[in-house]
Amino acid sequence: MIPANAFINQSINDKNVQFYKEYGFLIAPNALTQAEIASLNKDVVEILSGKRGEIEGLRHLSENQKPTYVQNHVQKNENDFIRQYTAIHFPHKLSALIKDFAKHPKIVNVLSEIVSKNVKCLQSMFFVKAPGKKGQAWHQDEYFIPTRDKSLTGAWLALDDANEENGCLWLIPGSHEDGIIRQRVKNDNTHFADTEVADITPFEQKDFVKVEIKKGAIVYFNGYLLHMSLQNQSHSSFRRALVFHYSSAETMLPWNLDGRIPNTQDNRDIFMVTGVDPYAYKGTCELAKPFIRADVLDFRV
Repeated sequence: MIPANAFINQSINDKNVQFYKEYGFLIAPNALTQAEIASLNKDVVEILSGKRGEIEGLRHLSENQKPTYVQNHVQKNENDFIRQYTAIHFPHKLSALIKDFAKHPKIVNVLSEIVSKNVKCLQSMFFVKAPGKKGQAWHQDEYFIPTRDKSLTGAWLALDDANEENGCLWLIPGSHEDGIIRQRVKNDNTHFADTEVADITPFEQKDFVKVEIKKGAIVYFNGYLLHMSLQNQSHSSFRRALVFHYSSAETMLPWNLDGRIPNTQDNRDIFMVTGVDPYAYKGTCELAKPFIRADVLDFRV
C-alpha cells in the first residue's frame, strides 16, 4: 500500500516534501480536469495526423484513414488510428498547448518545493501504449538525461486510468537514495520492449510498488528512482500519458539525446517554467527534433 504522505491533497505540504526526499516519488490525484485531458489527447491526434508538420517516424496515411472532428468530437475512431504508435518525443515543439502544460501552475508549485525555485524543462514525451504494446524495462531517467545533481524529476500525467492490466507504472521506493547509475544488462523479459534493463540488485519483488491511478493524476519521481511498466494486456484499454522531465536551472546538462545531437557541455534546448535561469547569458537553441519512438527500444550508441 502507498503511504498517505505520498499523496498531494490540494497543495504540497512539508510531509510530502520529506516523503519525496526519502522515497523519491509523489502522487497528485485529480490534478487535471477532464477538459484538459481531452484537449491534450486531441492535440496528439493532430500531431500524429501530420497536421503539425513532418516528424521522423510518422506513417503517411490517406485522408480517409485519419480521425476527423466535428465540434471537438471524434467522427472517426481515434483509438484505431493511434494504436499504431508507441510514443512521441518532444511533442511540445509541435504543440503550444503541450508546452503550456509543462508550466501548469499545479505542476510548477510542486517542482518549486521538490526541485528548486528555479526549474527548467528538458523534454516532453507522449506515450500511447495501446492494448498489446510492451512496457519499458526497469530504468533510471538519469541514465538517459545526465544532470548528475540529483534534481532530475519526471512529471507523469495520466491521460487514461492506469492499472496493472493496461501497464501502469511500477517503482522501487527509496532506490534513488544512493545516487548510483546502475549497470544495464541484456533484457530477456518479453513484457518489455527494451534490449537492456537496469540491474536492480539488491532489490526484490517485495520491494516493488504498483502505481494504479485514475486519469488526471500526476506522478512525480526522482531521476535516479528505478521504475518500469509492463505490457498492456487489456483488450481495449489504452494507457496514454504525457511526461515532462525537469531539473534545477542551476545544473548544466551534457546531454546528446542518445547520440542524436553532438556532444555539448550544456544542452540549451530547454525552457524555463519557474524562477530565474542563471545561464540565461548563453541563450537557448533548438537542437532536438520531434520523433516517433520505435517499438523496440535500443539506446546503445
